[in-house]
Amino acid sequence: MDKWVYTFGDGSAEGSSQMKDLLGGKGANLAEMSALGLPVPPGFTITTEACNWYYANDRQFPAELKSQIDQALKSIEKSTGRKFGDPKQPLLVSVRSGARASMPGMMDTVLNLGLNNETVPALAKEAGDERFAQDSYRRFIQMYSDVVLGVDHSEFEEILEDVKASKGFEQDTDLSADDWKEVVARYLEMVEEALEKPFPQSVEAQLWGAIGAVFSSWMNQRAITYRRIHKISEKWGTAVNIQAMVFGNMGDTSATGVAFTRNPSTGANMLYGEFLVNAQGEDVVAGIRTPQDLTEEARIASGSEAPSLEKLMPAAFKEFVDTANKLEAHYTDMQDLEFTIEKGKLWMLQTRSGKRTAKAALQIAVDMANEGLLSKEEAVLRVEPSALDQLLHPTIDPKAQKTVIANGLPASPGAATGQVVFSPEDAEKLKGEGNSAILVRIETSPEDIHGMHAAEGILTARGGMTSHAAVVARGMGKPCVSGAGGIRIDYQAQQLRVPGHTFEKGDVITVDGSTGQVLLGSVAMQQPELSGAFGILMEWADKLRRMKVRTNAETPTDAKSAHSFGAEGIGLCRTEHMFFDGERIIAAREMILSETEEDRRKALDKLLPMQRSDFAELFEIMAGLPVTIRLLDPPLHEFLPHTDKDIEEVASAMGVDAEKLRQRNIALQESNPMLGHRGCRLAISYPEITEMQVRAIIEAAIEARKKTGTAVVPEIMVPLVGLREELDYVKERIDAAAKTAMEQAGETIDYTVGTMIELPRAALRADEIAKSAEFFSFGTNDLTQTTFGISRDDASMFLTTYETKGIIERDPFVSLDVDGVGELVKIAVGKGRDTQPDIKLGICGEHGGDPDSIEFCEKIGLDYVSCSPFRVPIARLAAAQSAIRQKS
Repeated sequence: MDKWVYTFGDGSAEGSSQMKDLLGGKGANLAEMSALGLPVPPGFTITTEACNWYYANDRQFPAELKSQIDQALKSIEKSTGRKFGDPKQPLLVSVRSGARASMPGMMDTVLNLGLNNETVPALAKEAGDERFAQDSYRRFIQMYSDVVLGVDHSEFEEILEDVKASKGFEQDTDLSADDWKEVVARYLEMVEEALEKPFPQSVEAQLWGAIGAVFSSWMNQRAITYRRIHKISEKWGTAVNIQAMVFGNMGDTSATGVAFTRNPSTGANMLYGEFLVNAQGEDVVAGIRTPQDLTEEARIASGSEAPSLEKLMPAAFKEFVDTANKLEAHYTDMQDLEFTIEKGKLWMLQTRSGKRTAKAALQIAVDMANEGLLSKEEAVLRVEPSALDQLLHPTIDPKAQKTVIANGLPASPGAATGQVVFSPEDAEKLKGEGNSAILVRIETSPEDIHGMHAAEGILTARGGMTSHAAVVARGMGKPCVSGAGGIRIDYQAQQLRVPGHTFEKGDVITVDGSTGQVLLGSVAMQQPELSGAFGILMEWADKLRRMKVRTNAETPTDAKSAHSFGAEGIGLCRTEHMFFDGERIIAAREMILSETEEDRRKALDKLLPMQRSDFAELFEIMAGLPVTIRLLDPPLHEFLPHTDKDIEEVASAMGVDAEKLRQRNIALQESNPMLGHRGCRLAISYPEITEMQVRAIIEAAIEARKKTGTAVVPEIMVPLVGLREELDYVKERIDAAAKTAMEQAGETIDYTVGTMIELPRAALRADEIAKSAEFFSFGTNDLTQTTFGISRDDASMFLTTYETKGIIERDPFVSLDVDGVGELVKIAVGKGRDTQPDIKLGICGEHGGDPDSIEFCEKIGLDYVSCSPFRVPIARLAAAQSAIRQKS
């Protein structure tokens, strides 16, 4: 018989932290804490396999599940001395999701399950607190109705606000037991009216409804969106954790809180978190009440007058600190903890590796290595390469003039400027139009995930440092200011109001997630300095990696940025991109539209000094590091003039009739320019173009060598080769032009000639092509395009649908298709090395900055990857991690 249920509690557990795939992260860690002898309320976990069975069988449960759950419930009853549904000593449980990877706020939770009209009086009698029992019941009705029955939570909020207003109350804590009874009665009445049947009183029906709801939440829209953003497979499924309830809302000796064993924003080695007295878990993150600091140090730093947990409940605090330290040492990682104190007794509800900013991840990894908790290899593996993107975002320039219009909590570091929007849909719309948005919400909820992803920054009026907005923003690397209590947000009027200012939708503001400030308009920013823990960890990574990391760059700005980020040369200089401005585009169009070689050479004479100057500057910046220059490869549609004004400009420059030029323009139009007259085909048709470019490269290399005193060895790359004969023809012209340029300069310079492998035929015939090439660079953008037979410019129209429907896991233009495109790369690597064992091999498509693609490059033994400048640190770290994993 299949085992669907694993129990934990009373110092033992059937599972362990090694069983995350089966029990989910939460369930595996609850089992581990139980086995460590920590105070964990007893419970059981329904496996992820049960979830997958549920979806594979038309949302039905396995036949054996009921008996296994009944047995597990008896185990909890034995541990607690309570009975599920008993009107005298009722057992209440929480029902929570728990996937293999942490997905905060994405799926559903139900607390206080087991309460009904019969068990509420027993809870009140046992606690000696009628108000507590009624409050717990109303929470359960609201949560269960929202999560399981589909009654919108706003309907309940409306009733609650109405009752408070009728009695002149502002806070939930002002309501008495009788007030809560009134709220409960109105809740039950509203649910029955909405559903045309009463709220379920059977505790068994409640439990099975909640289990089904948790499983169903795995496929809700916000969970699907979160999985897509964080690359989590839907095949993993979620577990369900059912656990005896403990109550933080049983009076002034009870509390609930969340904590991190280190600061998740900075990485500082200090306990960080919040708690509330007389509250349940959701209150801490909901922003309804202002949470209090855990430690006295944090309370003093924040200027809060509310007592810390350290001061208020010293015994429970000490036990919690000891537990936190024990868990961090056990897991050798910063932990994210949830706890409840019930009448002075500490209970641990969760531990997991805490989400953190990139800055914190680096600091924690370096500190833990220095503390002896981790080896250097383990420290390097602890930092998610793509998280380094966070460090590369601008911050407010300290010298900038700024006007602070509001203050909140510094929930997620970094700064962003954008137009104010009040809905996630508007944030997505603005991003789609190429504009920046600041998403302004009273408080965020999981339904806002798509807008948070689209926005440059997030601002909320409510919520603490562990609120939904804060946790999700930190995970995404988005600047966030939360809990800005001085702002007023009017969704209906689409206005953000602060004293002295009213901002309409579309007005520009800046948020500084490092200070918690909201600033008027656009503010000057500066690029971050990558030093401290970043420098230390990257130094370790560089010593551990095998592959080199180059950059794709054709402007001095890009080359300088990449060099400062640690690029070890340029792996792709796209020479056609050097022509995309002003007089250059006119000269380039002259060259393309010329009908005779003579006219073409006139245009090329204009381009020669521009190319030479550009190449010389790149060589100087790279100071002896390799620079791979791709010969001209312009898809014609990107260069041909499109408007009458453009045609007239080129005609004037060429001294020809505009109408004649218009006809030439029409004649050059192509049905499929990405597969048209470009790359080596252009060089074969018009060898004078290659001659000009090679002359510019050689002359620039000689000039740069004189200036820097460093040897410059250009790598000249021929694009879009499918036949060895194409490469041979172009290489002959390259060698002749280089010889002429060196003879005229009276100097010699070394250079190499290679090709891009970006066509399936080139990959399949790499052994032949390698007889003429000194290096291969895999142009995986075009290789993906030509392998799949899809246009990279148009594929987004359907690839998103493919991802949503599970046909592909990831966009192949974002992460390399290892099975198809990758197989061609492997074939080319093998064939190329069979012919020429020391041939240099690299990758220069956008995949060169994708950690998963870099892993593949390490496995097949490429010599280097090349990526955009701001992804160089990501590639360096990913290459090191890949090398470590290959050795293990």
